[in-house]
Amino acid sequence: MPLITLPDGSNRQFDRAVTLMEVAESIGPGLAKAALAGRVNGKLVDLSSVIDADAAVEIVTGRDADGLDVIRHSTAHLLAQAVKALYPSAQVTIGPVVENGFYYDFAYERPFTPEDLQAIEKKMEELAAQAIPVKREVMPREQAIEFFRNQGEEYKAQIIVDIPAGEEISLYAQGDFTDLCRGPHVPDTGKLRAFKLMKIAGAYWRGDSRNEMLQRIYGTAWADKKDLKAYLHRLEEAERRDHRKIAKALDLFHLQEEAPGMVFWHPKGWVLWQTIEQYMRAVFRDNGYREIRTPLVVSRTLWEKSGHWDKFQAEMFTTHSESRDYAIKPMNCPCHVQIYNQGLKSYRDLPLRLAEFGACHRNELSGVLHGLMRVRGFTQDDAHIFCTEEQIQDEVSRFIDLLYKVYADFGFDQVLVKLSTRPERRVGADEVWDKAEAALETALNSKGLAWQLQPGEGAFYGPKIEFSLTDCLGRVWQCGTIQVDFSMPERLGAVYVAEDGSRRTPVMLHRAILGSMERFIGILIEHFGGVFPLWLAPVQAVVMTITDTQTEYAETVAAELARQGLRAETDLRNEKIGFKIREHSMQRVPYLLIVGDKEVESRTVSVRTQKGNDLGSFNLPDLIRKLTEEVASRAVAQSSFLEE
Repeated sequence: MPLITLPDGSNRQFDRAVTLMEVAESIGPGLAKAALAGRVNGKLVDLSSVIDADAAVEIVTGRDADGLDVIRHSTAHLLAQAVKALYPSAQVTIGPVVENGFYYDFAYERPFTPEDLQAIEKKMEELAAQAIPVKREVMPREQAIEFFRNQGEEYKAQIIVDIPAGEEISLYAQGDFTDLCRGPHVPDTGKLRAFKLMKIAGAYWRGDSRNEMLQRIYGTAWADKKDLKAYLHRLEEAERRDHRKIAKALDLFHLQEEAPGMVFWHPKGWVLWQTIEQYMRAVFRDNGYREIRTPLVVSRTLWEKSGHWDKFQAEMFTTHSESRDYAIKPMNCPCHVQIYNQGLKSYRDLPLRLAEFGACHRNELSGVLHGLMRVRGFTQDDAHIFCTEEQIQDEVSRFIDLLYKVYADFGFDQVLVKLSTRPERRVGADEVWDKAEAALETALNSKGLAWQLQPGEGAFYGPKIEFSLTDCLGRVWQCGTIQVDFSMPERLGAVYVAEDGSRRTPVMLHRAILGSMERFIGILIEHFGGVFPLWLAPVQAVVMTITDTQTEYAETVAAELARQGLRAETDLRNEKIGFKIREHSMQRVPYLLIVGDKEVESRTVSVRTQKGNDLGSFNLPDLIRKLTEEVASRAVAQSSFLEE
């Protein structure tokens, strides 16, 4: 008689073995209707799973993260069933869940076309409407191999051949289609109500370029039509906000084949870069950091000492000179230790905070390069804090406060926090890792932050806290990090004289807030859609004339704005004022300043916003005061001062 314990602590007693679906039905018809799968003692299983002993049970629906994964995995099987129904000679291979959806790889004699994709999606809808039951079966290994080979599914047979002996071979059948899978899956295809096929791509079998090329069909699936519609809208908005398109329209930067993954910054883009860099430089200065600069090319021997050569050699650009091997630095940490090592340090010198806008290069594969988001040449707002073990808590706490302040200034108020612990491949003794992980966890808890654990995701030299910001489309971007490192300072000979006169190894905290400057700027471009707040806008105001007679006054206005530290330009062209307004609005200039004969006579300017709001006339001193106040406030909402 199993006793079922539910997440709220309540119990259900049964006088016989029951299925998970029967447990859901005992709770209520609404839950039974929404149920997709469940967890029994923490293990995710099908609703048909039988419970014959006391267990902790949780019913999973489409509103749960697990439930969404079950929907997406089941929809991948639905895709494969539709492809086999329409193209019987196609072979199915693998079909996993990915972020926001799924894919399935197929071997077929001809390329799938967009018309094929439409036909497949229509067939999927027909199969879903039939609410075909999905049933799990366990089959002996050799029988399963023979089963798939008899169906001409050589890829599936090979997958089973490579599964270690003794592992359970489970199959899922829906109608006349059977697939190899661990599961779990929805109880019937009728639960799959909101999906769409997105695109076709090429993919090598098992990701190996030496193997045959397959055809990958990507799709997305959601709990209901509303969520699907919202996701498709986000995709459209993301396409509209693509930083590469906006950069071209606003003349910010470009990339070209002669320097793959390296950015050519144009004047306006470099103004944006410099604005962010100078802001971060002030953050460094005001928070006790000392800015440094280290070489771009460093001998291989240093990377061997630090441990990076063994771990990251394939990602390094290397060169050779006078019988010595060198690497273009892929990170700044070992070089910062070299500066620390110049001169013996005392405990009174700690914490020592060294910061650098460090230019780094990594030999990323060309296929993963993506605008500013994935590059080969990048600059980090990097810093390393050398401290004692006793100072870790305070330094991590100070850093967390600083990071949240910086993100707020850029308009990001949602931050996700994750603690990543020791990976399998690592340096340092376990007791050292114990201390490092405990230090970070204590710091997070002392700040009262909600955080998630990521076991095994730490760096090879130490655990880390990762900070991810959420943009206007709900996308999550991991940018900030702080990492505790007991190993590298020791490997590179860093010491300090302790209070008792002994020599000890300092702790090294690796930290960054923006991460890669390039990537952060790409995020900002898409977050704001190119409509930057005044303090970030490359051009903050344009002074436009109606006729040639206002030229001298317009130049005087622009010059005074520039003297007050504002980024202003003039448009003195012999064009209609409506044309000028439209053009600069499309260039996302925050403020459009119009001068005609009336403004010349009254020594004022007429002010419009990029969004088309007419704010009326201002005299120059008042306008400058309000604009400089808005810049100083780093207000995210434009016109917060001028519209008062």
